[in-house]
Amino acid sequence: MQTDPAAASGDEGASPEVLALAKVVARLRAEVADLEGLASITAVLERAKGVLMAGEDLSADAAYETLAERARRRGGTLMMECWIALGGIRSKPSGPSQPVRPSAPSGPARAAQPSRPTAPAPKAPAPVTIGLGPAPDGGRSVFDSDRYLTDVHGDKDARGLLAGLAVLLAGARTTGDAAEALHEVLRRPVGVDGVMVYTLDGTGRLELIGHSGIDEVLAAQWQDIPPLAGVAALEAITSAEPRWLDDPGQDAEKYRLIGPPERWPTRAWIPVPGEETVTSVIGFFRKVRTPFREGEKALLQQAVRLCGGPLRVFDCHGTSPADPEIAAVQRIFDTVSGAAILLAPLRSPRGEVEDYRIEAAAPDSVDVAGRRGKELVGRQILETYPTVAGTPLWQGYLDALNTGTTYDGEPFSYREVIAGVPETSVYSVRATRLAGRLIVSWVRHDTTAREIRRLTTMQRLGNLGWADWNLATDTIDWSDQVYEIFARPPDQGPMRLEELPQHLVPDDLPGLAGAVQRLLAEGTPIDQPFRISTAAGVRHLRIVAEAERDAYGAPVEVHGFFQDLTPQRDTEIALLESERAVLVQRGVLQAERAIAARLQHALLPIPEQSIQLVGLCVDIAYVPSDTGVNVGGDWYSAIELPDRSALFVVGDVAGHGLDAVGTMAQLRFTAKGMIVTGSALPDAMGRLNTLLLHTAADQAATTATMIMARYRPAERRLAWVRAGHLPPLLVRGGEARFLPLPEGNLLGASFRSVYGEETLQLEPGDHLLLYTDGLIEVPGENMDRGLARLAEAAARAMCGGFDEPLAELLASLHPAGRDDVCVLDINLPSDAE
Repeated sequence: MQTDPAAASGDEGASPEVLALAKVVARLRAEVADLEGLASITAVLERAKGVLMAGEDLSADAAYETLAERARRRGGTLMMECWIALGGIRSKPSGPSQPVRPSAPSGPARAAQPSRPTAPAPKAPAPVTIGLGPAPDGGRSVFDSDRYLTDVHGDKDARGLLAGLAVLLAGARTTGDAAEALHEVLRRPVGVDGVMVYTLDGTGRLELIGHSGIDEVLAAQWQDIPPLAGVAALEAITSAEPRWLDDPGQDAEKYRLIGPPERWPTRAWIPVPGEETVTSVIGFFRKVRTPFREGEKALLQQAVRLCGGPLRVFDCHGTSPADPEIAAVQRIFDTVSGAAILLAPLRSPRGEVEDYRIEAAAPDSVDVAGRRGKELVGRQILETYPTVAGTPLWQGYLDALNTGTTYDGEPFSYREVIAGVPETSVYSVRATRLAGRLIVSWVRHDTTAREIRRLTTMQRLGNLGWADWNLATDTIDWSDQVYEIFARPPDQGPMRLEELPQHLVPDDLPGLAGAVQRLLAEGTPIDQPFRISTAAGVRHLRIVAEAERDAYGAPVEVHGFFQDLTPQRDTEIALLESERAVLVQRGVLQAERAIAARLQHALLPIPEQSIQLVGLCVDIAYVPSDTGVNVGGDWYSAIELPDRSALFVVGDVAGHGLDAVGTMAQLRFTAKGMIVTGSALPDAMGRLNTLLLHTAADQAATTATMIMARYRPAERRLAWVRAGHLPPLLVRGGEARFLPLPEGNLLGASFRSVYGEETLQLEPGDHLLLYTDGLIEVPGENMDRGLARLAEAAARAMCGGFDEPLAELLASLHPAGRDDVCVLDINLPSDAE
């Protein structure tokens, strides 16, 4: 919605009521774009250029230069020369064989007619290749831009013919005039013998609103066509696709034909492009028996496309507004962006201007009530823009109307709130007299600059840039960021489609070729990744594009953007490599864990029930860690020795995996061997320390904690030594206490380590717990707190009358699971003798 700067400019000197209303108007308006140039002068210039293009076979630029040069030679203005050109074309005779029709002069059309071209016969499309050049069999590359350019654009005769037709259509006052123009211009090039124009009413019926070359009796018979099946004109409207009838026999069976089939052997019904839906169709009738050639079809479709604007101006009866000047201005307004209105002064009996009536309005024009475009036509200015009254702008309107001088209001700042954010913009208002009326427009000066800054920032941050390709003019536009993406100097201009494959990574050529084919040949939007080679290396790009189609579905313009995804792609590749390495490492660790677990299970079989050793009841628990993929080095040993004593060992090798399991096995069997062969406990522990220290010389340094005890049943005495291990816990008489620690560093720490021995006299009912640190460790908790919690839980579990006291102990402690847990519960039964 356009913001009403006219209201804003009257802030100074206006009454409070007007200011309040101005704010209401401002909130109901959106941005105003620039209405460049004076609309009426532009229309006259374009019509004069069209006359020269049609009559003298000139391009648009050459026609403009010719008009300017003639004006210079005559000493007049460019507008004067334009009117001379238009007046001269109307004064030309139309020829002796054709009467002059005042409503639609035929002279320029006849002058614009070239000799009838000999169109080549239709042929099958050449095969398509994806390479850089043509295929050996004559096929054309997908990257050949000539395959996609509009055919009619390159035909000089067709350009001149269509330019002449455009001039006639601009002067048409009724659809009958438009039909006359089509008939006259297309009679010789295509062999058109008659033209009929139909429109679809609200009930689905077709109404004939214009014809030429059709006798009045036949036209009256087909004036109104109900919505029946088999009507080619109705099918063309509903499908928005042309209907080409070139087989009278088959056509008579399929359709309800207008007139005898033999009168016009070939016919065409082509829908007229509409703003939203197709509601009109033009029929062309020929006495030529040969089917329509491709060139003739393209020419007819281009001619019908030119009728889209004029036919929208006519009402349901095929007539234009009563005042042709108003109709001409409205047609121009319909094609421009921005807010602009045509005002007619309303005078009092004394001749003073007391208001203005809106007689034409551009689509972007909006009033305070939200009425837009043509909804404003017929309303008065003080009804739609009430804050204009009594302001300098109102006086500017009067000056422009009375003196003919263009009123250009001084730029003024206006503060508005958009989406809750205050923004200050600069506006100007212009009023120009046109045949006793005023054309008023608004310009917001800073809109374009702000939008460009926003777009530039967005492209830079997103590392993307826009690109456009006009298939009719074969012009390509790139934003600055696209040059950065392709590492291309801007002075070389945008890259041609033919050049693109030279920069592609060969593997991506087929994929991009398919995307180009879908976009340019089929008009399907694409989103395609591809890679290019630059001096800085390979870049990963993405193209997202869509094709703008004409009324017949053919692509005429391509809009899209390129995005450099190289940083994201590099990150993805790095993540994939990292993930692949992690997966490989995880597989290795899982395999190692499986081997270590099998080895551990073979070395440390866990009994399912209590074992009896020399009068003791021993329960064993082993809980592996629930984190990681490695097996820990916790281990135990509970065996009967040859002298009917018992050996108990609990150890914890630092680390995990096969190395830890191997060290555990070495210590377990070595300790057992030394004790069996008669070594004392302190001596055996010292030799195990030496063993680890020497092993560390060949392998990575390894340490271990260990507690080793020997029980002699005859004396009920237990001797024990430790190497950096946690103290044994004795539960007796419902109380739990830790045994005093003898001297002894952990194994593998120092050659000077000394290991002392302690003894304990067991009593019936005693429970002695040997365990590893996984039983009590909690992350972030002091070791003393863990030992105290163990003593409290052990006293409750061992003396609580539970059937499985060790299982109860584990359940109450809830080991953290970050390390393996190994526990031996050595119990001297209460009934022991």
